[in-house]
Amino acid sequence: MRPALTPAMERWRARIRRRSRPRFQGLSFNRLIPNLMTLVGLCAGLTAIRFALLERWDAAAAAIVVAGVIDGLDGRIARLLKATTRFGAEFDSLADFLCFGIAPALILYLWTLQAWGGLGWAPCLMFAVCAALRLARFNAAIDGAPKPAYTYNFFVGVPAPAGAGLALFPLFLWLQAEASGLSALSQAARHPAFAGVLLFAIAALMVSTLPTWSFKNFKVPNEYVLPLLLGAGLAVALLVSEPWGTLAVIGAVYTATLPLGLRSYRRLKAEAEAEAITPKPHDQPETKRQA
Repeated sequence: MRPALTPAMERWRARIRRRSRPRFQGLSFNRLIPNLMTLVGLCAGLTAIRFALLERWDAAAAAIVVAGVIDGLDGRIARLLKATTRFGAEFDSLADFLCFGIAPALILYLWTLQAWGGLGWAPCLMFAVCAALRLARFNAAIDGAPKPAYTYNFFVGVPAPAGAGLALFPLFLWLQAEASGLSALSQAARHPAFAGVLLFAIAALMVSTLPTWSFKNFKVPNEYVLPLLLGAGLAVALLVSEPWGTLAVIGAVYTATLPLGLRSYRRLKAEAEAEAITPKPHDQPETKRQA
């Protein structure tokens, strides 16, 4: 039997229990990292608007690029940490709407389209509205019925971050022309008609049903790993040395891949439909043996 404790020892134990640190209940810090990254991206989008109001166009464009990089990482980190939540998905969509729906349109309006007054505001409104519709459709598809396996390699329409990058193509081109002293190209890139027509076209692509590569489940064959790494290193080197020209080229290359994505989607769809129609060996009826 344990010896009985004296009153002094009982008081000492009670004092120790009161001083012991309580155990807090809540989420682990790892599960908060994706939401913190989304918050940083949201702040980058807001800062881009501030830079545009100050007419610091290079800083505004760089802030949108930073928001795009963060948006490409937070979802993947959430899946790696198994921290995907409904709250995170909704928060990410709200941040995307500001960073890639409102901020690019407002930057282009302050940069060139305000010269046309109300007429220049119309493509900005169209771009922001289509970005909101595209994000709402994406959120609604999360709770929708399961889709064929091949569709998970594609987005429906141009995603909002890519749309923002394409919308800022005139600004990227203008910044590169200004740095290179190409006055004719600079004037052409900053013409309101160029930015206005481009905003209308990208808005239509975002709400379209055009299948575009998502690159989420993209697998690289072993023989292409080294060339891909070398290409990525070259791209980083060009981004450091000539960032605006490189971003403009990336936008042009992405636009060129849109027909290729459509062709790949149709090929995978045809293969899936042909496989579904073709009867499997165990589904064929057995034939009677002839005597």
